[in-house]
This record gives sequence, structure tokens and C-alpha cells, in this order.
Amino acid sequence: MTDDRRPDDRRWLDDPRHVTLIVRILTALCALALLADLFYSKHPYFSIEEWPAFYALYGFTGSVALVLTAKWLRRFLKRDEDYYEPQERNRDDD
Repeated sequence: MTDDRRPDDRRWLDDPRHVTLIVRILTALCALALLADLFYSKHPYFSIEEWPAFYALYGFTGSVALVLTAKWLRRFLKRDEDYYEPQERNRDDD
């Protein structure tokens, strides 16, 4: 597949200001979700679930653990760059 875009054909996310805007919006939404956590009654099964922002911290910790585990597993599972390329056959061997 070839890239048919011209060098001056910039996309919306190519502008760093737009990326910064998205990060700021997501940060504001996360802050609103954490703030909303303080204003409703919880019915937890375990006492630790009563902590403010417990689920946010639990999810963040799980995500970080998943990324770190994947980086560790990569050491054992990675392949060489040409692993999926077919072996070149020598025509003299036919």
C-alpha cells in the first residue's frame, strides 16, 4: 500500500495544538469523573471500595501492570525483523 498524500497534506492530528487540546479535554473529563465519585452513595462489597477514587486507581494500576508485563514478555516472544519473510531459494539447488 502506498501513501498517496502530498507532503503539504496535513491531517487534523498532525498539528501539536490539537493533540494538546485532546489531552486537556481528557484530563478535564477524568477530573470530573473523580469529582463525581465523591457525590454519590456507594454500596460496596468490600470496605476498600469505599475509598474515594478507588476504581480509578485500581484501573490505572492494572493498566500499568499490563504494560510492564507486556514489555517483559516481549523479551521472550519477539522475533527477528525478517522472521516472516520467505527464505530465498538458491536456483542451483533445484
